[in-house]
Amino acid sequence: MISYLKGTVADITKGSNRLILTLEVNQIGYEIQILPRVSGQLPPSGEITQIFTHQQVKEDQIVLYGFGSATERDLFRLLTSVSGVGAQLAIALLDTLGLPDLVQAIVGGNTRILAKTPGVGTKTAERLALELKSKLSQWRQQEGLTTSVAAGVPAAIQEEVEMVLLAMGYTGAEVLQALQTLSQDSNLAKKSNADDWIKEAITYLSR
Repeated sequence: MISYLKGTVADITKGSNRLILTLEVNQIGYEIQILPRVSGQLPPSGEITQIFTHQQVKEDQIVLYGFGSATERDLFRLLTSVSGVGAQLAIALLDTLGLPDLVQAIVGGNTRILAKTPGVGTKTAERLALELKSKLSQWRQQEGLTTSVAAGVPAAIQEEVEMVLLAMGYTGAEVLQALQTLSQDSNLAKKSNADDWIKEAITYLSR
């Protein structure tokens, strides 16, 4: 399994609704299918970049999918573990919604948001929300974030915030620190919308 590739941007081509990055690594050109939003993050041709990859082996071909972060790559793998969700649909979900909104839609069970992605019907959206929320909940338990953090953080909000932040790549320790700090904010404590807590937590952790 190739975790990531670091090399020179040689070319970006579009064909059959797929964006292909040719990355030269040690005089070998790797063809990597990337998200359109990732192409906007790449440096100019001839400069060095690092791409996180997922390798898919089929009977007739080997495909490399490329992502801007390990977290995005890991969420891609979670998405494709859901019945009826292939690689192209997972890429469409990531590209249409972006990492934070996609994770929040899954954790919050917002099938309406998920269904905004072309090719995602109501039943697929429901499967995504049900199956992935369960997996993210298990992830939360593995990180040990199942006990009360501090007074002022509603239990339901705490669970949702923790799952979203973990899925975005923050560690359990970082999530715990953010919630402990935010629980001291009296204005935030009055808000029952998880989105407000998530935005404040991301702002805090981005400092």
